[in-house]
Amino acid sequence: MKNILVLSDSHGNLNNMILAVKRMQPDGIIHLGDCWADAEQLRKKFPRIPMEQVPGNCDGEHGFLERVLEIEGRRVMICHGHTRNVKAGLFLLELAAQEQNADVVLFGHTHRVFYDRHNGLTILNPGSIGAPGGGNPPSYGTLALDEGSGLAEIDVHFLE
Repeated sequence: MKNILVLSDSHGNLNNMILAVKRMQPDGIIHLGDCWADAEQLRKKFPRIPMEQVPGNCDGEHGFLERVLEIEGRRVMICHGHTRNVKAGLFLLELAAQEQNADVVLFGHTHRVFYDRHNGLTILNPGSIGAPGGGNPPSYGTLALDEGSGLAEIDVHFLE
């Protein structure tokens, strides 16, 4: 079983990310953009934890906007979401995930928690670890993948 910490929209708040890592003790970390530099600082703080990341709309050019990772036999598409217009709906995101034969899609950008299973796709937006809006506390997601059972479990946690 792999337990992955999913972070997005840190916007300079390294302390909240450190708290989440210490709380979860993950096998890996995925940062979904805004801000790339925050993820790089977190990588330096926890060099033994593998980390993957994608840029967000505040991060400039990094040569790619989306990635598909293979984790425990699953195809996990990661993106910030701004290029798929996720603030208007998830249709374009789901279409892209289907085109990539993804089992799981992780996105950010909206600063709002969202998780669902739809058309065979597990979808998670962990909200914002650094700059949540609408009175929500900072949040992060977890993705637990078990190659043997085929399960992909998602959860959302809030920092108090």
